[in-house]
Amino acid sequence: MKRAAIITSSDSGYRGEREDLSGPAIREILEREGYQVVAMDILPDDREMLSNKMKEIADQGLAELILTTGGTGFSERDIMPEATEDIIERRVPGIPEAMRAYSMTITKRAMLSRATAGIRKKTLVINLPGSPKAVRESLEYIIDSLEHGIEILTGEASDCARK
Repeated sequence: MKRAAIITSSDSGYRGEREDLSGPAIREILEREGYQVVAMDILPDDREMLSNKMKEIADQGLAELILTTGGTGFSERDIMPEATEDIIERRVPGIPEAMRAYSMTITKRAMLSRATAGIRKKTLVINLPGSPKAVRESLEYIIDSLEHGIEILTGEASDCARK
């Protein structure tokens, strides 16, 4: 069973002033797809705290997939892509490109997403949008392809060619 961790970036959520709806939406989709959710964290929009949490999960081998939500916009406090770039060893630009391309069929504002994705050790890290609706749309679009990518990353599969 693939393991996943969810990190929500939200100052108000961290302070308990706002209910996190995106994290639970991610959890619902992951569990439906057979993933074991090993951690769900709500952290403030703090680059170092976010980076450290992602690093800890990847370096300790706690999950093969980290999905983040929030912090990918233009606000001064939106720093999830930077926190992710701080810790990844290899970029995976196709995932956020695919999410943005799909989301552009729904709203032109998708072009404003700064989401990124990458690999650290044997863990794939993907930034998702902050709204529950956009999280569902984006994750539902990419979820089928993630399993194969994770299998290649972890060595469970070695062939990318379709049969």
